[in-house]
Amino acid sequence: MPELIAPTSGMYAAWREAHDEWGPGHHEDGFGLGPSDEVDSPDGFAAWVALLAAESGPKAVETGRGCTYRWIIEGDRVHGGIALRHGLNDYVLQFGHIGYGIRPSSRRRGLATWALGRILDEARTLGLEQVLIVCEVDNLASVKTIEHQGGVLEGIRDSEHGPVRRYWIKI
Repeated sequence: MPELIAPTSGMYAAWREAHDEWGPGHHEDGFGLGPSDEVDSPDGFAAWVALLAAESGPKAVETGRGCTYRWIIEGDRVHGGIALRHGLNDYVLQFGHIGYGIRPSSRRRGLATWALGRILDEARTLGLEQVLIVCEVDNLASVKTIEHQGGVLEGIRDSEHGPVRRYWIKI
């Protein structure tokens, strides 16, 4: 049975396996991994996990600028990640409250739909009344996932990554 867990340096090997599966240069939605984050060494990975924890901490939650990161795991395997951005700012209006990604070998199992349902529960506890989710126009798997969880299409807009669908989900 899958679980959502806070990022932990104890899952370094399992996370590296998932990261390696995406391949170099591919963006992994939901993990909060930036281009300057060093995750190749255990120490660098632990420092990155500590940064993610700080973004999820009480001070970040109070300011509405935080982000709750969760990994989608089953046993000792990392299947993907999901991030819930708090508040409503320019970044959220461009990229959405929620971003997620499932590693290629774990797709088509319903994990994204399951994880989105669980993170919506966390959004409710933060007091969010609705969330914005953005996906690429041709990402039909995400379209189905978002619509399954009640997403209502606001429209299609151009973004720096090409045209995207914008959905709102009422909590």
